[in-house]
Amino acid sequence: MKNQAYRMALLFDFYGDMLTDRQKEFFDLYYNEDLSLAEIAENYDITRQGVRDVIVRAEGIMQELEDKTGIIRRFQKMQSQLSDIDRFADSIMEMNDQRGSGDPAIEGLCRQIKDTVAQMKQE
Repeated sequence: MKNQAYRMALLFDFYGDMLTDRQKEFFDLYYNEDLSLAEIAENYDITRQGVRDVIVRAEGIMQELEDKTGIIRRFQKMQSQLSDIDRFADSIMEMNDQRGSGDPAIEGLCRQIKDTVAQMKQE
């Protein structure tokens, strides 16, 4: 269930703006605020099935967008590659230190790489 919630959170982060205001609201209440379908239905004076239909439709729209664009898949791959680059920079710095004198230019460049990777991961 946690994987499903994480997946839905990613979909919402990337594609939530493509939903109607009502879809956004119900999706947020259900997944982020952890309200039940019955609680949402009661607050909006509609049926539980009506709430479910809105949420299922929102999930479908976002999943279809991901199937067509693959943005989340590419984002996750990029995050993995950035982690690899960060580890490679660590390895280069370690090898530089093991060689005795340790070239400060190499260390400086590795630190720049690591800083750039950190910035890219935050964006």
